[in-house]
Amino acid sequence: MIQNLHLHDQVVTTLGGAEQTLPGGPVASQEAIKNLGTNGGGFFNANAAHPFENPATWTNWLEIFLLMVIAFSLPRTFGRMVGSPKQGYAVTAVMGVLALLSIGLVNLFQLQHHGTVPAAVGAASEGVEQRFGVANSATFGAVTTLTSTGAVDSAHDSYTSLGGMMLMFNMQLGEVAPGGVGSGLYGLLILAVITVFVAGLMVGRTPEYLGKKITPREIKLAAGYFLVTPVIVLTGTAIAVAMPGQRASMLNSGPHGLSEVLYAFTSAANNNGSAFGGLTGNTEWFNTALGLAMLLGRFLPLILVLGLAGSFARQGSTPASEGTLPTHRPQFVGLVVGVTLILVALTFLPALALGPLAEGIH
Repeated sequence: MIQNLHLHDQVVTTLGGAEQTLPGGPVASQEAIKNLGTNGGGFFNANAAHPFENPATWTNWLEIFLLMVIAFSLPRTFGRMVGSPKQGYAVTAVMGVLALLSIGLVNLFQLQHHGTVPAAVGAASEGVEQRFGVANSATFGAVTTLTSTGAVDSAHDSYTSLGGMMLMFNMQLGEVAPGGVGSGLYGLLILAVITVFVAGLMVGRTPEYLGKKITPREIKLAAGYFLVTPVIVLTGTAIAVAMPGQRASMLNSGPHGLSEVLYAFTSAANNNGSAFGGLTGNTEWFNTALGLAMLLGRFLPLILVLGLAGSFARQGSTPASEGTLPTHRPQFVGLVVGVTLILVALTFLPALALGPLAEGIH
């Protein structure tokens, strides 16, 4: 990747004798931190599909590694902080299961042969940089939406209907597999608290997590954290598609147009930053609405999670007993995965059914 401080583009002579203008700038240093820091803003408009940002397949895989490495390492830190490495391994296992399911499904949907052209080339290759190929691009797309990054090396708007749905669903999970640096961990711990509460209801016992009782106050804060982002996403999407002037910003009509708007608000509210494409978001209304979604989607959950942390901190420690649910075993990992998928599916299924699912059936 290039790394210089040239103020102007360089004009070079090609092997064929023609002149070509090459852009310059401190690309390599920004490319590394945009991925390692899970930010995702690209130096060039084509983002990680540009050869100066992502020149080869091995750099593509390096970027995928950078996207996940810190977020996946923090559960181990959490385990050491609470004095039980097994608790951290359980959180890592939940993240890993959700990530592998998503990556596998996105690759499956993108490697399907629906339509004449995809059948001829063997995959849905529209909007894919050829030096990476479909599978590498699908994996990058899944990972970048599973984290809070937003870097892209392919056109998400060109994904199959179900492939695009999975990218949205990744963000709608709350970006917890592994999510952003720090935010993915506390988001998943909120889901763990909800899971322990649900399990406690099943056995008729006051739920506890890591020696802390989950009282009505804690579950209200946890539920509020989980619900605030869907409210922002679905409200913004509903208002946008209800206004004729804002519908005019959609490149496509019908289910795919709804998917464009739903993706935009999902990405903004969940601190991702990637774009589905096709939507003209640079209008006064969309700039304002998406800006508010970013603001509320970042700060309201932070207030609620800090409130939950403070509530737990004020409690004393409750010793474990025979009725305490073990939160470090495969059983608990499966419970958290199940509760996460069910909660998100129940929340967003109506919107997804009108968008990508309807498009896929059509």
